[in-house]
Order: sequence, then C-alpha cells, then structure tokens
Amino acid sequence: MFARLLIALVGVGALMVIHEGGHYFAARRFGMRVVKFSIGFGPALWRHTPKGSPTTFQVALIPFLAYVQIAGMNPYEESDPKDTQSYANASLWARVVTIAAGPLANYVFASILFFAALMAGGNYVQDETSMRIHVQPEGPAAIAGLRDGDRILSVSGSHVRDWDSLRLAVGAHPGEAIDIEVERAGQSAPLHVITTPHREGPFKGKILIGPEGRYAPVSIQQALWLSIKRPPLVVADTVRGVVRVLTLQESPKIAGPVGIVRDVADAAKEGFSSYLMLLGALSAYLGGFNLLPIPALDGGRLLFLGYEAVARRKSDAKVEAKVHALGLLMFLTLLAVVTYTEIMPTRTAPTDQQNSPK
Repeated sequence: MFARLLIALVGVGALMVIHEGGHYFAARRFGMRVVKFSIGFGPALWRHTPKGSPTTFQVALIPFLAYVQIAGMNPYEESDPKDTQSYANASLWARVVTIAAGPLANYVFASILFFAALMAGGNYVQDETSMRIHVQPEGPAAIAGLRDGDRILSVSGSHVRDWDSLRLAVGAHPGEAIDIEVERAGQSAPLHVITTPHREGPFKGKILIGPEGRYAPVSIQQALWLSIKRPPLVVADTVRGVVRVLTLQESPKIAGPVGIVRDVADAAKEGFSSYLMLLGALSAYLGGFNLLPIPALDGGRLLFLGYEAVARRKSDAKVEAKVHALGLLMFLTLLAVVTYTEIMPTRTAPTDQQNSPK
C-alpha cells in the first residue's frame, strides 16, 4: 500500500512539475528572470541554485501545488522600468504565452501519457451487444448485489435488448425500487435495486453500471490518433461539468489532494496502463481547469491580459494582484475544507437498501 501511495504522489507531483515547467521555459524563452521554482509551499526542505542561473529550485514542506516566481509579476516589489528581464516590462505576447504555457504543457503531457498507456495496455473497448455489465463500486447496483460480468435480462419484468432500452427502463424510476433479472453463471438471478433520486444531478434514475469491456491491442498509428483525440474530450467534459454546476443541474463534486492521490493509487493497483491513463486524464483536466477565467488561475490572468489587448492599456497591476490574492485565498480555503472532509471519517446512518436482503 505504501509503495502505491508513493507512486501516486510521484505521478501527481510530476503533473505539477510539468505545469510549472511550461511557465518556466516560456518565461526563459522570452528572456524573463525566474527567481524561484518551488514544488510545494512553506519552508524549503531542499534548495539548489545552479551555477550561473538566476533561479533557485526548491522542494517545500507543504507538498500541495507548485509555483514559479517570475521577476516583475508582483506589483508590490520594486521594479526597474528598464529591466528587460522583468515580466512587467515584457511584451503582451510574451506574457500571454508565458501564462498559457502551463496549461498547454499539461495538455501535451496528457497526450504523451495516453500514448504510453495505450502502447502498454491497449485500448479499452466496451461491449455494448452482450448486455454484460461492469458495476461501479459503492453504487446502487453494487449495493444490491450486481457483479461484474452479470448479463442484464429484464427490468421490472420488461425484456431489455440494448443499452438504450435499459437506460429508459431504469431512468423512468428515479429514487424508486426496481426488479432486475440477471444471468449469472448460466442461472437466472432476480435482484432488488433502488435507483438514484432526482436530487443527485446527472446520476438521477441510474444504478451506476456500464457495459463490460476489454483491452484490445492497438498499433502505433492508432495510439497516436487516440492520444491526440482524448485530451480535448477531457477538457470538453470539464467545461460541461462546470456548466452543469453553474446552471444548478448538479452539485459540485470536488476531489482534494487526498482523494486524487487515493484514486491514482487505486489505478496503480489495477496496472501500469491504468495508472498512466488516469494521470493522462488528470493532466488534461488540470490544463483545462487552469484556463477557466477564475482569479488566481491562469485563465484569470489571461482575462486581464485580454482586457489589455482590447483596451490597449494595462490594467491596474495592484488591483489585479488583489483580485488574484482573494481568488487564491478562496481556493486554498476550499482545498483545506475538502482535504479535511477526505481525511476525517464520516458516519452514515444505515439505509433501507443496506438493510434489505440481497
């Protein structure tokens, strides 16, 4: 277990390094002076300044997030208007590329991880014809006793021929008990399942199952195409999720560092390919999420740079810094709350479904 957690921490840490590395190399490419490259916050556990380099590389005590400190980004520091290595004096294009380079690095790295996962373990292909299922752990179907490999025969007495008819039959009874008949080891088995209610957003009227799947080997050309195709799908899902939350179609579901590391550790348990695939999805998600126009995120900074491009004058640097500082405070507070809920055990009252015979 400890080895898997260590592998998960290394993987998640690599995503942060890649992101900040994008900012670092773009800034250096445009001649900006990078003062510090830090993995984590707080007191430094290790630091090193290469000979002839203006940058101090360090690993800090609190291993959440990472950052690069570029000269001239903090408007409260003394800045020489003639300093050609200052972010504040760089061209608009240089600043835009430097900010966008972090998410872009994650995006490109996601394709690399997807390619490696596909070559190592193949492409996961779902079987939508046999009606054999994969059961999501701790979902209604799993609680009711459905198992991976079961074949769905009928729902509430009605025969189901395909996944569309299954979705309609289950979705018609949100929050209600339904009878599902499955074939297991050549025998028919009736089961009693309670579907998810309306209040659970996109999971309303579902039992959280999917088609059974298998990993099929792919060629280099197929892996290249799929690895390019998948990152934008992850970003599109991220945007759709944000829209659903903003339009009150579902409640926000946020994973903190503990939850993310736990999920990556579980993926590592399943195998090297699953581990790389999840890291690829996380890398693409990190790139897309950081481009959202929210203060303290890269998208928030790009929003101010967009104003400068349209208005043809810079925004007030100190006002912008205060906006980002407020956004960072809110983000860190949310992160602390989510982490607390992930660490502290929760008590749940037994439900009728948990007490019902399986």
